Amino acid sequence: MSDISRRSAARLGLGVSLGAAAATLAGCGTGEHRSRPPAGPGHRPDRGAAGAKQALPRLIGDGSTAYTGMQPNQPAAPRKLEPGEQPPQFVIFSWDGAGEVGNGLYPRFLKLAKEHDAHMTFFLSGLYLLPESKKRLYRPPNNPVGSSAIDFLTDDHVKLTLKYTRQAWLDGHEVGTHFNGHFCDGSGSVAHWTPAQWRSEIEQAKTFVKTWRTNTGWHDHPSLPFDYDKELVGSRTPCLLGQKNLLPTARELGWRYDASSPGGVQRWPRKNQGLWDLPLQGIPFPGHRFEVLSMDYNILANQSKNSTRAPSYNYPAWRTQATKSYLAGFQRAYDTNRAPLFIGNHFEEWNGGIYMDAVEQTLKQIAQKKDVRLVSFKQFVDWLDAQDPAVLAKLRSLQVGQRPPGGWSAYLRPAAKAKGAAGKRA
Repeated sequence: MSDISRRSAARLGLGVSLGAAAATLAGCGTGEHRSRPPAGPGHRPDRGAAGAKQALPRLIGDGSTAYTGMQPNQPAAPRKLEPGEQPPQFVIFSWDGAGEVGNGLYPRFLKLAKEHDAHMTFFLSGLYLLPESKKRLYRPPNNPVGSSAIDFLTDDHVKLTLKYTRQAWLDGHEVGTHFNGHFCDGSGSVAHWTPAQWRSEIEQAKTFVKTWRTNTGWHDHPSLPFDYDKELVGSRTPCLLGQKNLLPTARELGWRYDASSPGGVQRWPRKNQGLWDLPLQGIPFPGHRFEVLSMDYNILANQSKNSTRAPSYNYPAWRTQATKSYLAGFQRAYDTNRAPLFIGNHFEEWNGGIYMDAVEQTLKQIAQKKDVRLVSFKQFVDWLDAQDPAVLAKLRSLQVGQRPPGGWSAYLRPAAKAKGAAGKRA
Protein backbone atom coordinates (compact mmCIF):
# COMPACT_ATOMS: atom_id res chain seq x y z
CA MET A 1 0.00 0.00 0.00
CA SER A 2 1.42 3.40 -0.94
CA ASP A 3 2.18 6.16 1.55
CA ILE A 4 -0.66 8.13 -0.06
CA SER A 5 -3.01 5.26 0.72
CA ARG A 6 -1.79 5.17 4.29
CA ARG A 7 -2.29 8.90 4.71
CA SER A 8 -5.78 8.72 3.29
CA ALA A 9 -6.69 5.88 5.62
CA ALA A 10 -5.28 7.60 8.67
CA ARG A 11 -7.02 10.84 7.80
CA LEU A 12 -10.32 8.99 7.79
CA GLY A 13 -9.51 7.04 10.94
CA LEU A 14 -9.40 3.75 9.06
CA GLY A 15 -7.46 0.50 9.18
CA VAL A 16 -5.37 -0.69 6.22
CA SER A 17 -4.31 -4.21 5.54
CA LEU A 18 -0.74 -4.51 4.03
CA GLY A 19 0.38 -6.61 3.32
CA ALA A 20 -8.61 -33.47 -9.88
CA ALA A 21 -11.56 -32.55 -7.75
CA ALA A 22 -11.17 -35.44 -5.33
CA ALA A 23 -9.86 -34.16 -2.00
CA THR A 24 -7.76 -35.97 0.53
CA LEU A 25 -10.25 -36.95 3.22
CA ALA A 26 -7.61 -37.31 5.90
CA GLY A 27 -8.00 -34.46 8.32
CA CYS A 28 -11.54 -33.56 7.24
CA GLY A 29 -13.34 -36.01 9.52
CA THR A 30 -13.67 -36.38 13.24
CA GLY A 31 -10.11 -37.41 13.97
CA GLU A 32 -8.67 -33.91 14.23
CA HIS A 33 -11.62 -32.26 15.93
CA ARG A 34 -10.59 -31.65 19.50
CA SER A 35 -12.78 -31.03 22.49
CA ARG A 36 -12.72 -27.53 23.82
CA PRO A 37 -10.38 -26.89 26.76
CA PRO A 38 -11.79 -26.24 30.22
CA ALA A 39 -12.96 -22.71 30.89
CA GLY A 40 -10.32 -20.45 32.34
CA PRO A 41 -10.47 -18.77 35.74
CA GLY A 42 -13.51 -16.58 36.23
CA HIS A 43 -15.40 -18.11 33.29
CA ARG A 44 -18.80 -19.66 33.69
CA PRO A 45 -18.70 -23.45 33.50
CA ASP A 46 -21.27 -23.55 30.70
CA ARG A 47 -19.21 -21.39 28.35
CA GLY A 48 -17.59 -24.20 26.41
CA ALA A 49 -19.36 -27.31 25.30
CA ALA A 50 -17.28 -30.17 24.01
CA GLY A 51 -16.66 -30.33 20.28
CA ALA A 52 -19.73 -31.34 18.34
CA LYS A 53 -19.77 -34.80 16.77
CA GLN A 54 -18.90 -34.46 13.11
CA ALA A 55 -20.34 -36.17 10.07
CA LEU A 56 -18.10 -37.71 7.46
CA PRO A 57 -16.96 -35.06 4.97
CA ARG A 58 -19.17 -34.38 1.96
CA LEU A 59 -17.10 -32.66 -0.71
CA ILE A 60 -18.48 -29.51 -2.28
CA GLY A 61 -17.73 -28.53 -5.88
CA ASP A 62 -14.12 -29.33 -6.77
CA GLY A 63 -13.37 -30.43 -3.20
CA SER A 64 -11.88 -27.13 -2.07
CA THR A 65 -14.49 -27.10 0.70
CA ALA A 66 -16.48 -29.83 2.39
CA TYR A 67 -19.48 -30.15 4.65
CA THR A 68 -18.33 -31.83 7.87
CA GLY A 69 -21.33 -31.22 10.08
CA MET A 70 -21.88 -28.73 12.86
CA GLN A 71 -18.89 -26.55 13.69
CA PRO A 72 -17.04 -27.96 16.70
CA ASN A 73 -15.84 -26.13 19.78
CA GLN A 74 -18.75 -23.72 20.11
CA PRO A 75 -20.01 -22.10 23.33
CA ALA A 76 -23.15 -23.36 25.00
CA ALA A 77 -26.35 -22.25 23.27
CA PRO A 78 -27.14 -18.64 24.18
CA ARG A 79 -29.95 -17.98 26.63
CA LYS A 80 -32.00 -14.97 27.57
CA LEU A 81 -30.85 -12.81 30.44
CA GLU A 82 -32.84 -13.47 33.56
CA PRO A 83 -34.82 -10.50 34.96
CA GLY A 84 -32.35 -8.17 36.64
CA GLU A 85 -29.29 -10.16 35.48
CA GLN A 86 -26.14 -8.23 34.61
CA PRO A 87 -25.12 -8.88 30.99
CA PRO A 88 -21.76 -10.49 30.21
CA GLN A 89 -18.88 -8.36 28.98
CA PHE A 90 -18.34 -9.40 25.36
CA VAL A 91 -14.99 -8.74 23.68
CA ILE A 92 -14.51 -9.56 20.00
CA PHE A 93 -11.00 -9.72 18.54
CA SER A 94 -11.06 -9.70 14.74
CA TRP A 95 -8.43 -9.88 12.01
CA ASP A 96 -8.58 -8.12 8.63
CA GLY A 97 -7.16 -10.02 5.67
CA ALA A 98 -6.35 -13.08 7.80
CA GLY A 99 -3.50 -14.39 5.67
CA GLU A 100 -0.32 -16.04 6.93
CA VAL A 101 2.76 -14.53 5.30
CA GLY A 102 5.41 -16.53 7.14
CA ASN A 103 5.71 -14.31 10.20
CA GLY A 104 3.95 -16.84 12.44
CA LEU A 105 1.25 -14.46 13.63
CA TYR A 106 -1.76 -16.52 12.56
CA PRO A 107 -0.66 -19.63 14.52
CA ARG A 108 0.50 -17.42 17.40
CA PHE A 109 -2.99 -16.09 17.97
CA LEU A 110 -4.71 -19.41 17.34
CA LYS A 111 -2.54 -20.81 20.13
CA LEU A 112 -3.28 -17.85 22.40
CA ALA A 113 -7.01 -18.21 21.80
CA LYS A 114 -6.90 -21.92 22.64
CA GLU A 115 -5.02 -21.23 25.87
CA HIS A 116 -7.62 -18.71 27.04
CA ASP A 117 -10.83 -20.29 25.79
CA ALA A 118 -11.30 -17.45 23.31
CA HIS A 119 -12.96 -17.28 19.92
CA MET A 120 -12.25 -14.70 17.24
CA THR A 121 -13.37 -13.64 13.77
CA PHE A 122 -10.98 -13.94 10.82
CA PHE A 123 -12.03 -11.77 7.87
CA LEU A 124 -10.40 -13.68 5.02
CA SER A 125 -9.39 -11.82 1.86
CA GLY A 126 -10.44 -14.03 -1.06
CA LEU A 127 -7.29 -13.15 -3.03
CA TYR A 128 -5.19 -14.80 -0.33
CA LEU A 129 -6.32 -18.17 -1.72
CA LEU A 130 -5.72 -17.20 -5.37
CA PRO A 131 -2.23 -17.75 -6.81
CA GLU A 132 -0.75 -14.68 -8.44
CA SER A 133 -0.35 -16.68 -11.64
CA LYS A 134 -4.16 -16.74 -11.82
CA LYS A 135 -4.70 -13.11 -10.88
CA ARG A 136 -6.56 -12.30 -14.09
CA LEU A 137 -9.44 -14.41 -12.80
CA TYR A 138 -10.16 -11.42 -10.55
CA ARG A 139 -12.29 -8.70 -12.14
CA PRO A 140 -12.51 -5.94 -9.51
CA PRO A 141 -15.26 -3.35 -9.96
CA ASN A 142 -13.98 -0.05 -11.40
CA ASN A 143 -10.40 -1.36 -11.52
CA PRO A 144 -8.26 -3.16 -14.12
CA VAL A 145 -8.59 -6.93 -14.43
CA GLY A 146 -6.14 -8.72 -12.15
CA SER A 147 -5.25 -5.63 -10.13
CA SER A 148 -5.16 -5.38 -6.35
CA ALA A 149 -4.15 -2.78 -3.79
CA ILE A 150 -2.76 -5.55 -1.57
CA ASP A 151 -0.14 -8.06 -2.62
CA PHE A 152 -1.02 -11.54 -3.80
CA LEU A 153 0.53 -14.19 -1.55
CA THR A 154 3.31 -16.52 -2.61
CA ASP A 155 2.27 -20.13 -3.20
CA ASP A 156 3.86 -21.18 0.09
CA HIS A 157 1.92 -18.51 1.95
CA VAL A 158 -1.33 -19.52 0.26
CA LYS A 159 -0.70 -23.03 1.58
CA LEU A 160 -0.11 -21.69 5.09
CA THR A 161 -3.25 -19.57 4.90
CA LEU A 162 -5.25 -22.65 3.92
CA LYS A 163 -3.74 -24.58 6.81
CA TYR A 164 -4.54 -21.98 9.45
CA THR A 165 -7.95 -21.06 8.07
CA ARG A 166 -8.85 -24.70 8.35
CA GLN A 167 -7.49 -24.90 11.90
CA ALA A 168 -9.31 -21.71 12.87
CA TRP A 169 -12.70 -23.12 11.89
CA LEU A 170 -12.07 -26.43 13.63
CA ASP A 171 -11.05 -24.53 16.77
CA GLY A 172 -14.44 -22.79 16.72
CA HIS A 173 -13.50 -19.42 15.21
CA GLU A 174 -15.48 -17.60 12.53
CA VAL A 175 -14.35 -17.15 8.93
CA GLY A 176 -15.85 -13.93 7.56
CA THR A 177 -14.73 -11.90 4.55
CA HIS A 178 -12.56 -8.86 3.92
CA PHE A 179 -13.50 -9.12 0.22
CA ASN A 180 -10.61 -9.08 -2.29
CA GLY A 181 -8.52 -6.24 -3.66
CA HIS A 182 -8.73 -3.72 -0.80
CA PHE A 183 -9.28 -0.65 -2.97
CA CYS A 184 -9.48 2.49 -0.82
CA ASP A 185 -8.40 5.39 -3.06
CA GLY A 186 -9.51 7.14 -6.22
CA SER A 187 -12.43 6.39 -8.53
CA GLY A 188 -11.99 2.65 -8.05
CA SER A 189 -12.41 2.84 -4.28
CA VAL A 190 -14.97 0.58 -2.64
CA ALA A 191 -16.52 3.80 -1.34
CA HIS A 192 -18.05 4.27 -4.82
CA TRP A 193 -19.22 0.72 -5.52
CA THR A 194 -22.89 0.07 -6.22
CA PRO A 195 -24.88 -2.76 -4.59
CA ALA A 196 -24.48 -4.75 -7.83
CA GLN A 197 -20.71 -4.25 -7.78
CA TRP A 198 -20.57 -5.38 -4.17
CA ARG A 199 -22.43 -8.52 -5.19
CA SER A 200 -19.81 -9.19 -7.87
CA GLU A 201 -17.00 -8.68 -5.36
CA ILE A 202 -18.66 -11.01 -2.85
CA GLU A 203 -19.31 -13.74 -5.38
CA GLN A 204 -15.69 -13.57 -6.50
CA ALA A 205 -14.42 -13.70 -2.90
CA LYS A 206 -16.52 -16.79 -2.25
CA THR A 207 -15.47 -18.38 -5.54
CA PHE A 208 -11.76 -18.01 -4.75
CA VAL A 209 -12.35 -19.81 -1.44
CA LYS A 210 -14.52 -22.51 -3.03
CA THR A 211 -12.20 -23.21 -5.99
CA TRP A 212 -8.69 -22.87 -4.60
CA ARG A 213 -8.03 -26.50 -5.56
CA THR A 214 -8.82 -25.88 -9.23
CA ASN A 215 -6.88 -22.61 -9.28
CA THR A 216 -3.78 -24.05 -7.60
CA GLY A 217 -3.81 -27.64 -8.84
CA TRP A 218 -2.99 -28.82 -5.30
CA HIS A 219 -4.82 -32.09 -4.85
CA ASP A 220 -2.85 -33.40 -1.89
CA HIS A 221 -4.10 -30.75 0.56
CA PRO A 222 -7.20 -31.34 2.70
CA SER A 223 -10.40 -29.46 2.00
CA LEU A 224 -11.51 -26.52 4.04
CA PRO A 225 -14.00 -28.20 6.41
CA PHE A 226 -16.97 -25.86 5.91
CA ASP A 227 -19.56 -24.82 3.35
CA TYR A 228 -18.57 -21.19 2.76
CA ASP A 229 -21.96 -20.22 1.37
CA LYS A 230 -23.43 -21.08 4.77
CA GLU A 231 -20.45 -20.12 6.92
CA LEU A 232 -20.21 -16.57 5.59
CA VAL A 233 -22.57 -14.26 7.49
CA GLY A 234 -20.57 -11.06 8.01
CA SER A 235 -17.80 -8.79 6.80
CA ARG A 236 -15.57 -5.80 7.26
CA THR A 237 -14.99 -3.62 4.21
CA PRO A 238 -11.55 -2.33 3.17
CA CYS A 239 -10.71 0.88 5.06
CA LEU A 240 -14.24 0.78 6.55
CA LEU A 241 -15.62 2.31 3.35
CA GLY A 242 -18.73 1.60 1.28
CA GLN A 243 -21.02 0.12 3.92
CA LYS A 244 -24.13 1.99 2.75
CA ASN A 245 -24.24 0.25 -0.64
CA LEU A 246 -22.95 -3.05 0.71
CA LEU A 247 -25.80 -3.55 3.17
CA PRO A 248 -28.66 -4.06 0.66
CA THR A 249 -26.65 -6.82 -1.01
CA ALA A 250 -25.58 -8.33 2.31
CA ARG A 251 -29.21 -8.41 3.43
CA GLU A 252 -30.27 -10.16 0.21
CA LEU A 253 -27.55 -12.75 0.78
CA GLY A 254 -28.86 -13.47 4.27
CA TRP A 255 -25.89 -12.06 6.16
CA ARG A 256 -26.45 -11.26 9.79
CA TYR A 257 -24.03 -8.44 10.59
CA ASP A 258 -21.48 -6.01 9.22
CA ALA A 259 -18.43 -4.67 11.09
CA SER A 260 -17.52 -1.83 8.72
CA SER A 261 -18.82 1.26 10.49
CA PRO A 262 -16.05 3.76 11.34
CA GLY A 263 -16.06 5.84 14.47
CA GLY A 264 -18.54 3.91 16.58
CA VAL A 265 -18.89 4.45 20.31
CA GLN A 266 -18.98 2.01 23.19
CA ARG A 267 -22.72 1.44 23.32
CA TRP A 268 -24.87 -1.60 22.67
CA PRO A 269 -25.43 -2.10 18.92
CA ARG A 270 -28.55 -1.76 16.82
CA LYS A 271 -29.48 -2.98 13.36
CA ASN A 272 -28.90 -1.09 10.12
CA GLN A 273 -30.92 -2.20 7.07
CA GLY A 274 -31.71 -5.45 8.84
CA LEU A 275 -28.14 -6.37 9.84
CA TRP A 276 -26.46 -5.92 13.19
CA ASP A 277 -24.12 -2.92 12.90
CA LEU A 278 -20.92 -3.73 14.83
CA PRO A 279 -18.51 -0.79 14.46
CA LEU A 280 -14.96 -0.26 15.55
CA GLN A 281 -15.17 2.10 18.49
CA GLY A 282 -13.55 5.15 19.97
CA ILE A 283 -11.60 4.18 23.11
CA PRO A 284 -9.50 6.25 25.53
CA PHE A 285 -5.99 7.04 24.30
CA PRO A 286 -3.65 7.55 27.27
CA GLY A 287 -1.89 10.90 27.22
CA HIS A 288 -4.47 12.51 24.90
CA ARG A 289 -7.87 14.13 25.22
CA PHE A 290 -9.18 12.54 22.03
CA GLU A 291 -10.13 8.91 21.58
CA VAL A 292 -8.61 6.50 19.08
CA LEU A 293 -10.38 3.93 16.94
CA SER A 294 -10.06 0.41 18.36
CA MET A 295 -7.75 -0.95 15.65
CA ASP A 296 -3.99 -1.49 15.58
CA TYR A 297 -3.37 0.66 12.48
CA ASN A 298 -5.22 3.64 13.94
CA ILE A 299 -3.11 3.56 17.08
CA LEU A 300 -0.03 3.33 14.85
CA ALA A 301 -1.20 6.32 12.77
CA ASN A 302 -1.38 8.46 15.90
CA GLN A 303 1.94 7.25 17.29
CA SER A 304 4.24 7.14 14.29
CA LYS A 305 2.37 9.26 11.71
CA ASN A 306 1.67 6.17 9.57
CA SER A 307 5.24 4.91 9.57
CA THR A 308 5.38 1.15 10.10
CA ARG A 309 9.14 1.26 10.81
CA ALA A 310 9.62 4.18 13.14
CA PRO A 311 12.78 4.46 15.29
CA SER A 312 12.84 1.51 17.68
CA TYR A 313 13.54 3.59 20.80
CA ASN A 314 9.83 4.51 20.71
CA TYR A 315 8.60 0.94 20.82
CA PRO A 316 8.45 0.25 24.58
CA ALA A 317 6.40 3.38 25.32
CA TRP A 318 4.12 2.87 22.33
CA ARG A 319 3.55 -0.78 23.21
CA THR A 320 2.52 0.25 26.71
CA GLN A 321 0.28 3.03 25.40
CA ALA A 322 -1.49 0.68 22.96
CA THR A 323 -2.06 -1.92 25.68
CA LYS A 324 -3.39 0.69 28.11
CA SER A 325 -5.71 2.05 25.42
CA TYR A 326 -7.34 -1.34 24.82
CA LEU A 327 -7.56 -2.01 28.56
CA ALA A 328 -9.08 1.43 29.21
CA GLY A 329 -11.78 0.75 26.63
CA PHE A 330 -12.45 -2.61 28.21
CA GLN A 331 -12.57 -1.30 31.77
CA ARG A 332 -14.88 1.58 30.89
CA ALA A 333 -17.46 -0.81 29.47
CA TYR A 334 -16.92 -3.51 32.09
CA ASP A 335 -17.53 -1.11 34.98
CA THR A 336 -20.49 0.71 33.42
CA ASN A 337 -22.84 -0.16 30.54
CA ARG A 338 -21.22 -3.50 29.62
CA ALA A 339 -21.25 -2.53 25.93
CA PRO A 340 -19.30 -5.02 23.79
CA LEU A 341 -15.75 -4.09 22.87
CA PHE A 342 -14.63 -4.65 19.27
CA ILE A 343 -10.87 -4.73 18.56
CA GLY A 344 -9.60 -4.90 14.96
CA ASN A 345 -6.16 -6.18 13.97
CA HIS A 346 -3.86 -7.19 11.13
CA PHE A 347 -1.27 -9.97 11.04
CA GLU A 348 1.52 -7.40 10.66
CA GLU A 349 4.79 -6.69 12.49
CA TRP A 350 4.43 -2.93 12.29
CA ASN A 351 6.89 -1.00 14.47
CA GLY A 352 8.61 -4.14 15.67
CA GLY A 353 5.39 -6.07 16.32
CA ILE A 354 4.37 -3.93 19.29
CA TYR A 355 0.67 -3.93 18.34
CA MET A 356 0.58 -7.72 18.30
CA ASP A 357 2.17 -7.69 21.75
CA ALA A 358 -0.44 -5.19 22.94
CA VAL A 359 -3.30 -7.36 21.71
CA GLU A 360 -1.82 -10.44 23.36
CA GLN A 361 -1.31 -8.68 26.70
CA THR A 362 -4.83 -7.25 26.56
CA LEU A 363 -6.41 -10.62 25.90
CA LYS A 364 -4.42 -12.29 28.67
CA GLN A 365 -5.46 -9.69 31.22
CA ILE A 366 -9.16 -9.51 30.43
CA ALA A 367 -9.62 -13.28 29.98
CA GLN A 368 -9.19 -13.77 33.72
CA LYS A 369 -12.02 -11.44 34.72
CA LYS A 370 -15.47 -12.55 35.79
CA ASP A 371 -18.30 -12.54 33.22
CA VAL A 372 -15.99 -11.91 30.25
CA ARG A 373 -16.91 -13.66 26.99
CA LEU A 374 -14.26 -13.72 24.27
CA VAL A 375 -16.34 -14.61 21.23
CA SER A 376 -16.58 -14.22 17.47
CA PHE A 377 -18.96 -11.76 15.85
CA LYS A 378 -21.18 -14.65 14.77
CA GLN A 379 -21.37 -15.97 18.34
CA PHE A 380 -22.13 -12.48 19.61
CA VAL A 381 -25.06 -11.95 17.24
CA ASP A 382 -26.34 -15.40 18.24
CA TRP A 383 -26.54 -14.02 21.78
CA LEU A 384 -28.16 -10.77 20.65
CA ASP A 385 -30.81 -12.63 18.67
CA ALA A 386 -31.66 -14.75 21.71
CA GLN A 387 -32.46 -11.73 23.90
CA ASP A 388 -35.77 -10.05 24.65
CA PRO A 389 -36.01 -6.98 22.34
CA ALA A 390 -37.21 -4.88 25.29
CA VAL A 391 -34.05 -5.78 27.24
CA LEU A 392 -31.83 -4.89 24.28
CA ALA A 393 -33.63 -1.55 23.97
CA LYS A 394 -32.83 -0.77 27.60
CA LEU A 395 -29.21 -1.75 27.09
CA ARG A 396 -28.99 0.53 24.03
CA SER A 397 -30.34 3.44 26.06
CA LEU A 398 -27.22 3.46 28.25
CA GLN A 399 -24.66 6.03 27.13
CA VAL A 400 -20.88 5.56 26.94
CA GLY A 401 -19.60 5.06 30.47
CA GLN A 402 -23.09 5.18 32.01
CA ARG A 403 -23.98 2.80 34.81
CA PRO A 404 -27.53 1.47 34.88
CA PRO A 405 -29.65 3.69 37.15
CA GLY A 406 -30.38 1.80 40.34
CA GLY A 407 -28.04 -1.05 39.39
CA TRP A 408 -28.57 -3.96 37.04
CA SER A 409 -31.03 -5.81 39.25
CA ALA A 410 -33.41 -2.86 39.15
CA TYR A 411 -32.67 -1.63 35.64
CA LEU A 412 -33.30 -4.91 33.83
CA ARG A 413 -36.19 -6.09 35.99
CA PRO A 414 -39.58 -5.95 34.24
CA ALA A 415 -41.87 -3.20 35.41
CA ALA A 416 -44.55 -4.39 37.82
CA LYS A 417 -47.91 -4.92 36.19
CA ALA A 418 -50.52 -2.33 37.05
CA LYS A 419 -53.21 -3.49 39.43
CA GLY A 420 -56.70 -4.09 38.07
CA ALA A 421 -59.08 -1.15 37.92
CA ALA A 422 -61.08 -0.47 41.08
CA GLY A 423 -64.68 -1.76 41.14
CA LYS A 424 -67.39 0.59 39.99
CA ARG A 425 -69.06 2.71 42.60
CA ALA A 426 -72.65 1.83 43.41
